[in-house]
Amino acid sequence: MTNRENRRLKGRIVFAMMTSFAAGMVNVSSLVLFFSFSSNVTGHYAILASEIAKGNLVRILTALGWIAMYFAGSFFSGSLMRKRPAASSFSFAPAVVPMLLEISCLLAAGFYGHYFYAETLVETELLVALLLFAMGLQNGMTASLKGFGLKTTHLTGLTTDLALNTAQWFQEPAQRVAASARLKQMFAIAAGYIAGGTLAGCIIHYFHFWVFIYIALAMVLILAYSLVRTRLLRETYRRRRVRNRELFDQPVLHTNKLVLKKPTGL
Repeated sequence: MTNRENRRLKGRIVFAMMTSFAAGMVNVSSLVLFFSFSSNVTGHYAILASEIAKGNLVRILTALGWIAMYFAGSFFSGSLMRKRPAASSFSFAPAVVPMLLEISCLLAAGFYGHYFYAETLVETELLVALLLFAMGLQNGMTASLKGFGLKTTHLTGLTTDLALNTAQWFQEPAQRVAASARLKQMFAIAAGYIAGGTLAGCIIHYFHFWVFIYIALAMVLILAYSLVRTRLLRETYRRRRVRNRELFDQPVLHTNKLVLKKPTGL
């Protein structure tokens, strides 16, 4: 693995851990405050099936609404991420809008919960829907990022991918470098998610809805880190291209003729 690939891998691992940390905090906070998960919809599909069996139309519509909100967030993120310029390897710009919307949703949940929440069923269902939309935005964004392509808001599929890549690492020695890179990112997601959930579980009883505001502030830091890192990578790449062009165009004398010196070791 080249130095450039190592730098990119380290950046992806940091990004994976930070975004999954936020998702873990959101999910545990939602579970404690609303008795409902909000970083994935696996359980909501089970609720939907259960309510269909009971014939409870109101609960059926509620479960469908939650699933639809998660779908809408992922759809919106995916649509924006596909607008990335084809020639750009370092553009993070398409991810800015989904992350800003996610931050806005978390701030809205935090401020409403702290100042206006009366613990009614309708309020609870709407706040869960808002958090599901925010997590859908994050999941669609991370899954669509070029060179990343991993989901950071739930660990069900990640556990399967971990098992498959571990099997590949043991059974296909030629693919161990690629498998190791993927495994590092997946372990970073799992570790970040657990750490975020643990922290939320420790502080939620003291800060209540302010936890969502703290998560939003953490997402601002993640966005700033990603933008600064992307700009630095772009600038480094630009300088390397300029330097290589200068080396290639440097004239030298050889056998009484003016020739171009070709770069070596590039």
